[in-house]
Amino acid sequence: MWFKNLQVYRLPVPWQITAEKLEADLAPHAFQPCSSLEMQSQGWISPRENGQLVYSINKQMLLLLGTEKKLLPTTVINQVTKIKAAEIEEQQGFKPGRKQMKELKEQVTDDLLPRAFSVWRSTWVWIDPVNGWLVVDAGSPAKADEVLKLLFKSIDKLPLETLHVAQSPVAAMTDWLVADEAPGGFTVDQDTELRSNTEGKATVRYVRHTLDPDDVRRHITAGKQCTRLAMTWADRISFVLTENLTIKRIAPLDVIKENSDSTTQNDEERFDSDIMLMTGELSKLLADLVQALGGEVKQSGL
Repeated sequence: MWFKNLQVYRLPVPWQITAEKLEADLAPHAFQPCSSLEMQSQGWISPRENGQLVYSINKQMLLLLGTEKKLLPTTVINQVTKIKAAEIEEQQGFKPGRKQMKELKEQVTDDLLPRAFSVWRSTWVWIDPVNGWLVVDAGSPAKADEVLKLLFKSIDKLPLETLHVAQSPVAAMTDWLVADEAPGGFTVDQDTELRSNTEGKATVRYVRHTLDPDDVRRHITAGKQCTRLAMTWADRISFVLTENLTIKRIAPLDVIKENSDSTTQNDEERFDSDIMLMTGELSKLLADLVQALGGEVKQSGL
């Protein structure tokens, strides 16, 4: 198992919390299925389906946020409300007023909710208390915010901060392309996005296409900046760095897969081995990436 996307946050180094304490903090916010009148429910679920809300190995911890959401499209509610309104108009001889329509719509929603289908999703969280990382496997900050909201509700005075670096990813990635040279330990791959700051936001994308340095420089000279850049770290992990410091499309390369423990006997042992390998590699990647962006700049709070 590997995280696909990284929304990265900072904790104190080291963060003095035990798996037992974290388990106790999360327990009151364990997942409960939607009631008949709820549109959505969120809570912590067991990462290994063993009843434990915190998976811990080698001082690394994994959490899993579960989300159930009822599928009840607005168009369906409006259609049923319209039919009901027509019936009421026929009975009372005049159209329902604004207040009556609002109450009718709420009643229709309540009537339809118990029969609505549910969709499920889960979001992984990795906590590295040794190196001070909290990472959410989410492709967008909005999805990560759902996790953070419940974390702050679960853990009193959670000492979490946004990761700040000396050089913005946009400036750094643009500089790397202009110099045609990646920072030490990294190589530039074949996907990138260059975007203008003008009102039209003119954008050029290279997808699985060799980057011609002169061509790229012409776009940058014309006012475009790099907002996404595919890279490889230490010939071990490929990823895409974005303008807001989100790391996407994480993929371990063959050298890591070859080094994975093939002697494990069962699913539990394989999971343990995969998590130790993933967290060990990603911790080093994050440290090197922060260094490549000029180092960390400490600021208080999110």
